[in-house]
Amino acid sequence: MQDKKKNQTFKNFNLDESPYEIELEFINLSDFFKGCSDNPFNGHTHSYYQIIWFQKGEGVHYVDFKEYPVKENTLFFISPGQIHHFERNTCFEGVMIHFSQSFLTDDESSENIFLKYNLFNAFDSVPYFTITHEITGKLHYLTDELHSEIENTDAFAYCDYLKYLIKMFLIHIQRNGIRDKGEPLCITNQANRTFVKFRQLLELNYRHNHTVKEYASMLNISSKTLTNSVAESSSFTPLKLINERLVLEAKRQLLYSALTSKEIAFRLGFEDPSYFVKFFKRQTGYLPTSFRKQKNN
Repeated sequence: MQDKKKNQTFKNFNLDESPYEIELEFINLSDFFKGCSDNPFNGHTHSYYQIIWFQKGEGVHYVDFKEYPVKENTLFFISPGQIHHFERNTCFEGVMIHFSQSFLTDDESSENIFLKYNLFNAFDSVPYFTITHEITGKLHYLTDELHSEIENTDAFAYCDYLKYLIKMFLIHIQRNGIRDKGEPLCITNQANRTFVKFRQLLELNYRHNHTVKEYASMLNISSKTLTNSVAESSSFTPLKLINERLVLEAKRQLLYSALTSKEIAFRLGFEDPSYFVKFFKRQTGYLPTSFRKQKNN
C-alpha cells in the first residue's frame, strides 16, 4: 500500500495502483500483524473500504475514538475516512479484504445502498458484526474463492467474478450478521429504507447541508416522515444524526490534522467560525481548542 500524506498529521493509505479494472487486496491477518510496522497501532485512515474478519484471538480495536472488543468471528467494516488503530496484539487470525469505492457505487439499487450504508458508513451504530458458526462455512468458501481468483487475472470475467464474490460476502452479513446495537434493519421495511437512504445522503452532504428540512427535500418526503422513519429505525432524531456526523468530522480534524478551528469550521460549512465554536461546545462540552489540547496531552 502506498502512503500519501497531505496536511494531515496521521497516515492515509491508498490501494496500490492495479493494471486491471479492479482494485482489491486480500491479506492474511496473522501475516499482516507479524510483519507490520507501527502504522496499524497508530491512528490512520484509508481511501478504500476494509473488511476485517477476526476469526481467532481477542483484543481491542479503536474506531473513531471508541474502543471495541475483538472476539472470535467478529467482522469490522471500516469506511474511507474512518480513523482506526489496533491494540498492540499480534495474536490474531483471520483475513482482511480491501477494495476501492468503485465496488459499491451509489446507484438506485436498494440492495447496494443497504450494503454500503448499513454495513459501512453507519457511524450511528457499532462498526462490527458477529456471526454464528452456521454461516462461517459459507464465508470461508467465499474468502477461499476470492483468494484463489485474485491471482487468476487471465480468466474470463475476472473483475465481474471478484465483485460478485465480495457482494455475496456482504449479502451474507446483511442477512445473518448480528449487530450489538438495536434491531436489524430490513430492506422490505419502508421506514428502514428511508433511514438508510438518509444515511447515504448525510454521508455525501453533511459538509453543506445541516438541516432536517434539506434532507427531507432531497428524499422528496416531509420532515415529519423523515423524523418518524429515523425514529422507527433507530433511537435518534435526524437532527441528532446530522449534528453527530458534523461533530465526528470535527473531532477527526482537530485530533489528526493541523487545520485551525476556523479552517475546520469553513470545511464543515459553517460560514461563521464563532458559531462553529458554540456548536461544538454545545455538543461536546469542550471548546475546539480545549478538546484538541486535552486529547493530545
